[in-house]
Amino acid sequence: MLVVRFFNRKFLIFAIIMSTGTGKTSYPKEKIRILFLENISDTAVKYFKQQGYVQVEKITRAMTEEELIREIRDVHILGIRSKTQVTQKVIEAAQKLQAIGCFCIGVNQVNLQAATKNGVVVFNAPYSNTRSVAELVIGLAIMLIRRIPDKNKAAHEGIWMKDAKGSYELRGKTLGIIGYGNIGSQVSVLAEAIGMKVLFYDVETKLPLGNAVNAKTLKELVGRSDVITLHVPENAQTHNIINKNLLKHFKKDSILINYARGTVVDLDALRKSLLEGQLSGAAIDVFPWEPEKNGDRFQSPMQDLPNVILTPHIGGSTEEAQQNIGEDVSAKLYNYLEKGITFGSHTVPALALPPQEGAHRILHIHNNVPGVLSEINTQLSKHKINIVSQYLKTNEEIGYVVLDVDKNISGRALQLLKEVKGTIKVRMLY
Repeated sequence: MLVVRFFNRKFLIFAIIMSTGTGKTSYPKEKIRILFLENISDTAVKYFKQQGYVQVEKITRAMTEEELIREIRDVHILGIRSKTQVTQKVIEAAQKLQAIGCFCIGVNQVNLQAATKNGVVVFNAPYSNTRSVAELVIGLAIMLIRRIPDKNKAAHEGIWMKDAKGSYELRGKTLGIIGYGNIGSQVSVLAEAIGMKVLFYDVETKLPLGNAVNAKTLKELVGRSDVITLHVPENAQTHNIINKNLLKHFKKDSILINYARGTVVDLDALRKSLLEGQLSGAAIDVFPWEPEKNGDRFQSPMQDLPNVILTPHIGGSTEEAQQNIGEDVSAKLYNYLEKGITFGSHTVPALALPPQEGAHRILHIHNNVPGVLSEINTQLSKHKINIVSQYLKTNEEIGYVVLDVDKNISGRALQLLKEVKGTIKVRMLY
């Protein structure tokens, strides 16, 4: 019989599980509570239930801070998308929280500093919907350069508008990509495949794919591009990166596509440029303010403009993408629960240690201060506890140690590690 313990500064839980006879056991899955919000793909729910977890709850909507504070006290794993805000108050109220899975690209909805301080692992899926967004960007470019939104609107109103004026092919045109990361580089490949020239701009040095050319400045890129697409993160440097000053340098009759973040484009300035004829079209999927749920009233300066496509933050919303995201984030959460693997984490340092036969594994998260590893080893050595294997990795805030210790003395080792100065969390894995 094995005593499994979760410990941090706020709580200590004891749970007893029976040995399986294989020499490898886990903490009791039936007592682990997993909460998925925002209608996360059923793929994630099925994944954990197939692994033996029974307390898996799925809620279709986001929660307010107050609701989440009440709900999260007994939650071990939290899954969210982009609407739920996991604040410092939420994390401090989460007495049993081990990890947060962001079933989306970004993690800006989570207070990473608070998560790091409390030893909560945060995962996301930065690549899973890359293809979905990239394909849609190319499709939008075709629709806009052919002025399909105008012709579609006219047809719905009973007006026949068979006209080639202002309609062009993408072949031979220049696509300007701002942000040459996972999605931007994929857009680059697809654009070249249909005969476009590609310029890109990124604050970091990136290796061009195909015949893509690195623009030296944003002004150079927007001045030479027929279609400009944004694929940048949300931060202080990208806030209103497309503003009234930069819009003056856009190539006449160019097109802007923003399927990145809602704060990177000044929509009032963009509206003015469209009305004045500086730009000939735009597609916007993300907005500075977005409704909480389907059916809520939505308003934007971009409404009621010709040759403009507006979509409700669905750039990565395909069945394939949601399934990929569900599988990706679920696997990361599961690997942390079962193996202590933190690859892909934005808080706890990323590491993985192969399993050791005949040993018990303990996970130790601590403040990154000098002497912690030395104290761990000293305490275990003093009590003649054999360390089979050990690995430490740190970031600026915390350190993460994975220890495999002798089975016969693992309980004593766990108690000693709890007493190490600077300890945030200790958990016996198996």
